[in-house]
Amino acid sequence: MSTNAPISILLVEDEEFDVSRVRNTIKLFPSRIQITDVVSNGRAALELIRSKPDRYDVVILDYQISGGLRGEELIGMMKDADAFLQIIVITKMTINITDYEFANNLLKAGAFWYCTKYPGNIEEYIYQPTDFLLSVFNAYGKKRLEKQKVKSDKRLLQNIESLLESKRIIGESKPMAQLKESIDKYAKSEVNVLIMGTSGTGKELVAWNIHLKSKRRYENFIRINCGSIPHELIESELFGYEKGSFTGANAMKSGLFEIANNGTVFLDEVAELSPSAQVKLLRVIQDGEIEKIGRTGSLSVNVRIIAATNTNLALEVNEGRFREDLYYRLNVLPLDVVPLRERGQDILLLFDHFLEYFSHDLSVPIPLVEGQARDILLHYKWPGNVRELRNVVQRLMLNCNGRITAKEISDPMILRNHVLAKDVTNIDDLASGQVLPLREMERIFRTRYFKYVRSISSSDSNAAEKLGVAPSNFYRMCKELGIK
Repeated sequence: MSTNAPISILLVEDEEFDVSRVRNTIKLFPSRIQITDVVSNGRAALELIRSKPDRYDVVILDYQISGGLRGEELIGMMKDADAFLQIIVITKMTINITDYEFANNLLKAGAFWYCTKYPGNIEEYIYQPTDFLLSVFNAYGKKRLEKQKVKSDKRLLQNIESLLESKRIIGESKPMAQLKESIDKYAKSEVNVLIMGTSGTGKELVAWNIHLKSKRRYENFIRINCGSIPHELIESELFGYEKGSFTGANAMKSGLFEIANNGTVFLDEVAELSPSAQVKLLRVIQDGEIEKIGRTGSLSVNVRIIAATNTNLALEVNEGRFREDLYYRLNVLPLDVVPLRERGQDILLLFDHFLEYFSHDLSVPIPLVEGQARDILLHYKWPGNVRELRNVVQRLMLNCNGRITAKEISDPMILRNHVLAKDVTNIDDLASGQVLPLREMERIFRTRYFKYVRSISSSDSNAAEKLGVAPSNFYRMCKELGIK
């Protein structure tokens, strides 16, 4: 073994003859094993282990030690005191190394190995000295592996916690509180989830949170944008192919489902899957198998599928563009992510979060935000949802000089007013499905548009400036429209 310090042994033995035999056996490797302490009863051994943590690597324990505390009870208490401690039992209760019931009881209690003391025709060494020494080395190796595993697990857990913090869902509104509760609940399950919501609401963030809080957190999270992969390539991307299976297949390719084995697959824009890919995806869900292009047999995979869509998937099913059986396989646990405009004060929480993020990124102080500017943010409809808000903050950080005013917020280069105009000028929405006289239609449009411009303006004068009219004319028009 490549280690500088010798293996530290605590010998628990009440018979001098057997202490001598153990010492003689260990002397065969004086530089690699040393007996650090010898005690004659279980309570003294426990006191040493508790008072000197990590002092001992291996305990060599006489099964029938004197003092009342012994056997499986003592082994269990030693392991409770130091979980990494490895215990080798020596006993004269049996000379039969194949006494499985006796061995099983020791292992259940926490022992690493055991050997018999006798027959007594070997007076100088413990019985089977070669096996005994190998067990000491192996026990020490097991202790090191267990400690390394705990360290690795801690690092992994820290990475997971760090990743969770970076992908934290920000929001205190009722819809977000319900969403977080559902995420915690669904993370405990292994069944498929379908996330629905308009573009930019954070569906991928929801999928990440489910994965990072699930049992699969240490495995791969593979994101697949079904809309960005050409239809003729999607099957090879999802399921892979064998070398030589078609022209240009010069090497074997692992599909994304194969790479995600034991982890989570996030199918974004799942409605974009081709009919043939839908059939193969259905088989993955039903049988846990994928068919690689050019492979004669199937390949078993174990993945959890989280799908997301910004379209009405039920409508896609009704119109024959999406398989009904696949829809029900994906939509076991449905999740709705509401638009940003329905989240109230969360808008400001997210705004402040992105301000802090980009301030740190640009190494500049966090700018002050005027109250009127915050009012504009609250009343804006956010058609692009959280993604649009993030972009707005980024544009503001690059253009403001330590202070964000209502005028800067309402600049068309910051809030894209024309995006919202699409919603304002929707004929069906304005006329409620009726054909109205032109004058009435103009009045409805003016009313809505004036209200919108006022909602993103710091004052009536500012609104008039945006509309290109004099403040007095703007006031008169508002009065005519009944806008106070």
